[in-house]
Amino acid sequence: MKGVISKVSLVKTSDRASGIKRALELFGINPVKGKDVLLKPNFNTADPFPASTHNDTLTHLILNLRRMGAKKITIGERSGPPDTADVLKQKGIYDLCKGLEVGLINFEELPSHGWVRVKPEQSHWRNGFDVAKPVLDSGCIVTTCCLKTHGYGGVFTMSLKLSVGITHKRNMSELHTSFLSMRKMIAEINLVYKPSLILLDGIEAFVDGGPSRGTRKKADVILAGTDRIAIDAVGLSILKELGSNKAIMEKNIFEQEQIARAVELGIGVKKPEEIEILTDDEDSKKYANKLMKILLR
Repeated sequence: MKGVISKVSLVKTSDRASGIKRALELFGINPVKGKDVLLKPNFNTADPFPASTHNDTLTHLILNLRRMGAKKITIGERSGPPDTADVLKQKGIYDLCKGLEVGLINFEELPSHGWVRVKPEQSHWRNGFDVAKPVLDSGCIVTTCCLKTHGYGGVFTMSLKLSVGITHKRNMSELHTSFLSMRKMIAEINLVYKPSLILLDGIEAFVDGGPSRGTRKKADVILAGTDRIAIDAVGLSILKELGSNKAIMEKNIFEQEQIARAVELGIGVKKPEEIEILTDDEDSKKYANKLMKILLR
């Protein structure tokens, strides 16, 4: 019996404005129309893209969400180790939000009742973890992630690992000292919510090092989808195509612990054959075919 197919749109481009618009249109769904959108970027630190979400990516994504009929857009994030307020200030996000008339929630400034302790069954977390209540309350979450390796145990950081930023800083000591379970724990955070839309900016990537500094390569690709496993699997195939570190190159994509645990938890596709890459031009199609060969290897 054939599994459920998860679609990922792919646009080969170095132009964010047209690439984001094309990727969203090509994906062919509109989950934001008439909705209050909570938008989760990657602002772990204020280091330049691909360490953090490019401000142009954020701007064009917001403009497209508005064009798609989003009723209200609010950015929500928790950075770390740096203070979230410092990161937002350094990246110019307060001004960006004001200029684009979007809301902003600094999860780090939420009061104690703004956090909810979640204890998933059969979790590798000793006593669960705390999740920002706005995430749990939102009916429409859009996430935008980068394409990069992670030099401190995560191996890679894309849409699954983006979810670490919805948890409280107090949970980070357990995550960072759980060397054998860290990647499984990252996957388990994703049980508490489901994004309505995911955009991955792969104009540039870290192919080694990361998350804040690393070896850069140009990938010139934008991805859109709704399935975190599918997005990360295609992202990993891009890293393999670019040439990455041993942790990426010497392991099959669906054997990566973040992916394997997410599959066990039913967060998305179970195997590469369940992924379909959508394209709208010849360059993108050729690149997608190359990536599918890597995925199926």
